[in-house]
Amino acid sequence: MSENALLVERDEHIETWTINRPEKRNPISDEEVVAALVEAVDRVNRDRDVRAVVLTGAGTAFSAGGDVKKMRDREGIFGGHPFQVREGYRYGIQQIPLAFHRCEVPMVAAVNGPAVGAGCDLALMCDLRVAADTAWFAESFVKLGIIPGDGGAWLLPRVVGPARAAEVALTGDRVDAQTALAWGLVNQVVPAAELLEAATTLARRIAVNPPHAVRMGKKLLRESGHQSLASHLEMSAAMQALAHHAPDHTEAIGAFLDKREPTFTGE
Repeated sequence: MSENALLVERDEHIETWTINRPEKRNPISDEEVVAALVEAVDRVNRDRDVRAVVLTGAGTAFSAGGDVKKMRDREGIFGGHPFQVREGYRYGIQQIPLAFHRCEVPMVAAVNGPAVGAGCDLALMCDLRVAADTAWFAESFVKLGIIPGDGGAWLLPRVVGPARAAEVALTGDRVDAQTALAWGLVNQVVPAAELLEAATTLARRIAVNPPHAVRMGKKLLRESGHQSLASHLEMSAAMQALAHHAPDHTEAIGAFLDKREPTFTGE
């Protein structure tokens, strides 16, 4: 992992990931940022001790999305003839939504400032979103004469519904934090000084639960978007059989009947 691109901090069962390109407002189109995020996802999928992740940006922005100067200069994923640009997207920035979609660990976006273009989509890739009252969102690709190339047109309707998604994507206008809350784009809006504390508190509310059940529950929620009810019930039955035989299930039942706080190990 590029340590400069993504800062990782661990507090018990929760990791905080900070995109560390504040001088450029944390664009995510650069190769090292893509690689760092994808590697971090694959790592926590294997690490059963990680139970939740908080994602934020260094400095005053959550993420500016694509590097507009590189777009102008046709550098990085934006360089070359059309087929090269296509491959640049496929093997570059599009690896982030694919990685986040397969991430087994719940992810909370702590949106500390502007989330623009692919930066807005990055927040949408997370399971939950907490926004600072100074944050704002913009699916602003159309303002640059391009389209959401990283999955935004797939993500937005699933979060805010098709009508709101059309409004946001086709106007490119900003959405402030309170409007984002009213639309269901974010779960909470808090004062900027309290953002990380609020996002971490939400992550802790997840992390106290049996980790196998949380990971399987997240998988069920993600898969439900394209499954039939019958297929979903089959998958649920298989996962439930595993859950019933997990030591944490036995601990949860014992703690409930004994009227005590449970201790989950994830074994």
